[in-house]
Amino acid sequence: MKISPKVYILSLFILAALPAGAQGLADLELINQTRLDYNQQGMLILGTWAVVNLILGSVASFRTHGQTQAFHQMNAYWNVVNLGIAAYGFWQASQVAVLNFWEVLLAQQQIEKVLLANAALDFGYIALGLYLIEKGRRLEKDKWLGFGKSIVLQGAFLLLFDAILYGFQQQLGIELVELGKALAPMLE
Repeated sequence: MKISPKVYILSLFILAALPAGAQGLADLELINQTRLDYNQQGMLILGTWAVVNLILGSVASFRTHGQTQAFHQMNAYWNVVNLGIAAYGFWQASQVAVLNFWEVLLAQQQIEKVLLANAALDFGYIALGLYLIEKGRRLEKDKWLGFGKSIVLQGAFLLLFDAILYGFQQQLGIELVELGKALAPMLE
């Protein structure tokens, strides 16, 4: 039985592609794990910020009065939510699943969209805080002034947090797209 030269050539191409495919899958796993690591580290930072604000805000709200008391109260209130988000986000990032390229790409795009949406909300928080500060000045209400200053602080922190995390995730997304270009012939 004679084997066609086309079979030999096809076999050589398949054998040559195997190491590249294996390397591509290893790169894909590394990118996916890095995305999850960034998310976990981000949630640890957010959780630490929340715990510090909860403790300081709770203690200081009993030791101060007026505008300062309202500032610390809002810091504590705000960070109950941040702590819940951090705990859920950390848990979600620890749920490692074996994903194919398209699932990793979709997850990567999703986290980037979430971070951009969060950044837009952060600008809204800052605007709300500035509005409360102005309203507190006009009405001479310490509570509004304290709440407004707290919300500006929390919004500014979250904006910085989301922007930095987005920067890391966006770079990872670029690497994933480049990997996809290299894997494209094998994904067809």
